Amino acid sequence: MSGKFITGALAGDHNLKNYQEVSDTFSFETLAREYYGNSNKVNIVQDVIDKNIAGGFGDQVALYFEGNRRKESYTFNQLNEQVNRFANVLEKHGLRRGDRLALFLPRCPEFYISFLGAAKKGIIVVPLFEAFMKDAVRERLGDSGAAALVTNTELLSRVPRHELPDLKTIFLTGGAGGEGALDWHNEVAGASTDAKFCWLTREDPLFILYAAGADGRPKGLVHVHDIGLGLWATAAWVHDLKKNDVYWCTADPGWITGIAYGFLAPWLHGVPVVIKGGRFDAEEWCKTLDKYGVSVWYSAPTAFRMIIAAGKEVYGKYNLGRLRHILSVGEPLTGDVMQWSLETFGIPIYDTWWMSETGMNMICNLRCLAVKMGSIGRTVPGIQAAVVDDEGNELPPYRIGNLAIRSGWPAMFRDVWRDRNKYEEYFRLKPWFISGDAAYMDRDGYFYFQGRIDGVINTAGERVGPWEVEQKLREHPAVKDAGVAGKPDKIRGEIVKAYIVLKPGYQWSEELAQELRNFVKNGLAAHAAPREFTVKANIPRTPDGKVDRKTLRGWVLELEKY
Repeated sequence: MSGKFITGALAGDHNLKNYQEVSDTFSFETLAREYYGNSNKVNIVQDVIDKNIAGGFGDQVALYFEGNRRKESYTFNQLNEQVNRFANVLEKHGLRRGDRLALFLPRCPEFYISFLGAAKKGIIVVPLFEAFMKDAVRERLGDSGAAALVTNTELLSRVPRHELPDLKTIFLTGGAGGEGALDWHNEVAGASTDAKFCWLTREDPLFILYAAGADGRPKGLVHVHDIGLGLWATAAWVHDLKKNDVYWCTADPGWITGIAYGFLAPWLHGVPVVIKGGRFDAEEWCKTLDKYGVSVWYSAPTAFRMIIAAGKEVYGKYNLGRLRHILSVGEPLTGDVMQWSLETFGIPIYDTWWMSETGMNMICNLRCLAVKMGSIGRTVPGIQAAVVDDEGNELPPYRIGNLAIRSGWPAMFRDVWRDRNKYEEYFRLKPWFISGDAAYMDRDGYFYFQGRIDGVINTAGERVGPWEVEQKLREHPAVKDAGVAGKPDKIRGEIVKAYIVLKPGYQWSEELAQELRNFVKNGLAAHAAPREFTVKANIPRTPDGKVDRKTLRGWVLELEKY
């Protein structure tokens, strides 16, 4: 099916009607003049909350939340009051513009309130994925120099406070934490509902997101308030959001998708979002789609496959008929998932390609264009992409090379925190941003993702840096050396596969395998733990001493050459 049109452009009142005409005439700078007007004062919180209230939508629900035996909803007016309260709490405790506030929380209203409260005061947010363990938390909090943290009692046990000299203030969203931790709810309840904006420029930092690296430590990607411009456009054109929609992006807010499209993008259009706490459960997810009348759904192929596996006796019990648009992110969209959507809902799933570094959807299947199976689609208007060789020369159709984007779009990350050289590496082939993904383009301008060049593993939509896993495995007393690669998997897209060299005196066993899994899980995160191991005499290395990822990939695919 790859490369063949599986469905034509959908008829209907799409926000983006004529792709070619808009692509030929649109520029983000023109949009910026309309979006920002003549004001030099910028703060994304004004755009996601205050403009909705000023537009008469203050009493409209902004957030539906279910999870952890809680069920809550917030209108834009109620959200504004809570955001203002927390902004004042931060100011009361000495946080100022440019300071860093880390959020280490599961999906819950306190995350979104804290994020926007910090942003309103020009404080830079550092989101952390709730599954991170102590080593991963220490590294990210230490590198960012976070002065304050919002977390809960359970996750606080993974925060090595005495190893983080910059961390002065901790807010707990539930229970007492001792050692001076403050009760988030008590602090917020006692604060004023009026708060002044810290007015910023488009280039002022909004958040630092730590992304996995293949051969280095996690890198802190700095995103700025101008991200809103790109999110506004893609929420309209890619997600086709309208005022009467109910939107559910299932991604965790510890990752870029859960931030950009979990709440910022839909609120820029005044669209209510659904937030579902807790672990994945196929029936619970279907029930949520039904209960809230979700009309636009953004999720990952792994989740779709798990719902398919649950069977029609599960998803068929619920009324999912309000779904009018389904989008996919994080891993390749396969034919079986596409066929299920066409048969079950009568609509295709629209794949989207982008990265933590890009900050917004970049290459996508759009409702106004035909969909080709296997393709990630065409560039969003205003974006210029190409497939280039290692010298930056554009390659002709059907030649695999580096997927590159011409720099300058508004949601583009602006720096790597405390590592400008790492940032410049992305732009080594000017004017291109080199994504690290391999791809090719066909003659119709459709792009086809071919995997990561740098070895980063994508398992169930989560990015895992092999370097981190290898380093953690080498810390175990039984492991002399380790090499890690992604192995194709029907459910998760890829799983983490580890090749290890044992130290003398150790014998391989299933007990040792489980011990190593737990060692990585408890040190880094559950999604980073290897699901398979193979013992080797040595780990292949390049002439400069790095793990030879190409050879590891050959091993994983069982290619005769390797």
